[in-house]
Amino acid sequence: MTYDVAIVGAGLAGLVAACELVDAKKKVLLVDQESENSMGGQAYWSFGGIFLVDSPEQRRLGIKDSRELAWQDWLGTAGFDRLEDEDSWAYKWARAYVDFAAGEKYEWLRSKGIKFFPVVGWAERGGSLAGEHGNSVPRFHIVWGTGPSIVKPFADKVQQAINEGLIDFKPRHRVDEFIQHNGQITGVCGTVLAETFVNRGEKSSRLGIGEFSYEARAVIVASGGIGANFDLVRKNWPARLGTPPKNMVCGVPAYVDGRMLEITEHAGGRIVNRDRMWHYTEGLKNWDPIWPNHGIRILPGPSSLWFDAEGNRFHAPNFPGFDTLSTLEAIQKTGYDYSWFILTEKIIEKEFALSGSEQNPDLTNKSIGDVLKRILPGPPAPIQAFKKHGEDFVIANDLKDLVAGMNKLAGNELLDFMKIKEQILARDREMDNKFTKDLQVNAIHGARKYVGDKLVRVAKPHKILDPKNWPLIAVRLNILTRKTLGGLQTNLDGAVLGMDGEPISGLFAAGEVSGFGGGGVHGYRALEGTFVGGCLFSGRQVGRYLSQQL
Repeated sequence: MTYDVAIVGAGLAGLVAACELVDAKKKVLLVDQESENSMGGQAYWSFGGIFLVDSPEQRRLGIKDSRELAWQDWLGTAGFDRLEDEDSWAYKWARAYVDFAAGEKYEWLRSKGIKFFPVVGWAERGGSLAGEHGNSVPRFHIVWGTGPSIVKPFADKVQQAINEGLIDFKPRHRVDEFIQHNGQITGVCGTVLAETFVNRGEKSSRLGIGEFSYEARAVIVASGGIGANFDLVRKNWPARLGTPPKNMVCGVPAYVDGRMLEITEHAGGRIVNRDRMWHYTEGLKNWDPIWPNHGIRILPGPSSLWFDAEGNRFHAPNFPGFDTLSTLEAIQKTGYDYSWFILTEKIIEKEFALSGSEQNPDLTNKSIGDVLKRILPGPPAPIQAFKKHGEDFVIANDLKDLVAGMNKLAGNELLDFMKIKEQILARDREMDNKFTKDLQVNAIHGARKYVGDKLVRVAKPHKILDPKNWPLIAVRLNILTRKTLGGLQTNLDGAVLGMDGEPISGLFAAGEVSGFGGGGVHGYRALEGTFVGGCLFSGRQVGRYLSQQL
């Protein structure tokens, strides 16, 4: 039989597109190289942050946001500088996405049963001028139930469509190439992989046991990025960020391998903005890993002191939570692939959160009682577990012992106790007043003017070397791979474009494989909450277009 649409990838973008198509009674084929229990892909593991503009949650907290302010922030953050070519469609997607985030996105998500935690987070605060990088206001809306609750309404609808015969779902089907006829994509073919019994997120077998071939009037590629393929990450690493890190931890499961990018390129699709990627600088080695080299990101508040591998404090805007890409560039230019936080128990108990649905069981399980425990003294249980078991933590009741422990962990003698002590003392002297020349201390005072930060995110300013605030804590921070910002260039219908700028007949893309739209909707930087949101929007966009056209 010939399907109306074949979708490659059962992650969030693929599920959203499938839902739009079944609403239009289209016959859909959904294939994925993983097993059925991996439906939802990376979104399932996410913290569940959603970028929204002028939401009811923002207004209740006294946050004044607008479409114009969000667009100003997006442009200053993205830094589009290839508008005549690689950024031409990315810019249009960005405009459409900000309009969506400031318009129907909130009610559309609410109509799916998706609700939000009442405190809006402030990610990527910028730390520069108003027209440059960063969110001017808090916009990071945490889904009540985190990633699994984002996936659930779409996965449930897809499962219902499978039961009703509107979708044929083929797990463990790895696409190896497209079927082409007279210049048009007319289907997919590839390898049937052996059945696997691994848990969600664990690395699965690639043993082939057969072949498949299916015809379709259109194909949507929704296969994700390259975050687990370190060879591709290093191959595409931009010179502006220095030498690729020798050591990295992996923020995504092993199946995020980038295979479909190369396969689609061989079919004529154009990949743009290969050198743009979004990797985090605050990665921990997971003491209880699910996938190979599993890394977890710290979502930090603004108070930890950030030092490079030689013990030099970073300058603005390279403070915790302010400018990820700038800090990545600064770290790489040191010649080392790690850095350090130094903080106190008071800071960690209020300012540390860990990215990932599995690291936030209170929010993921929708337990109000467990969420309220976060206001009690001491860090949440997942952070306590990392303090106890994680190899990147050093804890001491004396700065000299702390520095000695840091050197032991790093396996070198790069850190000088007196050098670090003098820098912390200089910072601590700035705490005697509510005004200061230290830009990080100024930022802490400024953050606490926002009620959400004061309540749950930013510790009361205090001196790090005052023993009453101890124990002292040092955290080694690794580079953690995560998102591909470039990808297949698509028009606003999601059609994949060829080298001549014209759509390839029958071929579409959504999600991370398309740079979340247009081949790079974020430009050089992301405002956060826009990766899951980009999958939602691009999947919806292509699904609706094909629903009308086929």
